[in-house]
This record gives sequence, C-alpha cells and structure tokens, in this order.
Amino acid sequence: MGAQYYGADSENGNRIDDPSEDALFMMLSDLNNSDNTFVVVQPDEDDPLWFASVSVLDEGGYETVRRDTSRNEHKVITETSINDIARDLTIWMAARDFPGRPTRQVTDF
Repeated sequence: MGAQYYGADSENGNRIDDPSEDALFMMLSDLNNSDNTFVVVQPDEDDPLWFASVSVLDEGGYETVRRDTSRNEHKVITETSINDIARDLTIWMAARDFPGRPTRQVTDF
C-alpha cells in the first residue's frame, strides 16, 4: 500500500512507511561507517517539498539535514544522541504539510 504520509529509507535498502519515533531510532542505530551511512525521510510523492536526512560523520556523531522548500527552511545540525535525533525529527515531521491530512481545528469554548 505504501506510506500514508512519508517513508524512511536507509542506504542499505531498509524502508519503513510512516515510521514512529521508535522506528526511526532503530534505523539510526543501524547506521555505520561502511555500508549504511545515511537515512532519508520524505513524503511518498514525485517532487517532495521537504526531506530530512541523517548521516554518520567520520569523526563520530551524526549530521541531520532538514529542508522544507515550502517554508524556505534549510537547517544542518550535528548531534551525538540518536534518541534526540529521532525525537526531533518526529516533532519536525509532524509540523509538515501532508495533502489529505485533516486540518487542525481550534475551538473556543
């Protein structure tokens, strides 16, 4: 069926549709310096407006790139905690626009 919102793909060919924070953590834990150096998360569409990638740095740690052309956003972050990266990506992706996703409603009571 494919992802409803986005998919995460790693260099070694692993893919998870609509990954949770825990699934991202597991994918990032599998990264190494030899044959699985990055994970890319983006919508399942031909010309996605946003993406995030995480890659292993030679000197240790990870580089996270977050890009959203619809918001003119491009940020590069270096981190060492896979837990922090998975949490931050999950929060960042939740704020992205997805066609067909219900809009948030604010109601005053």
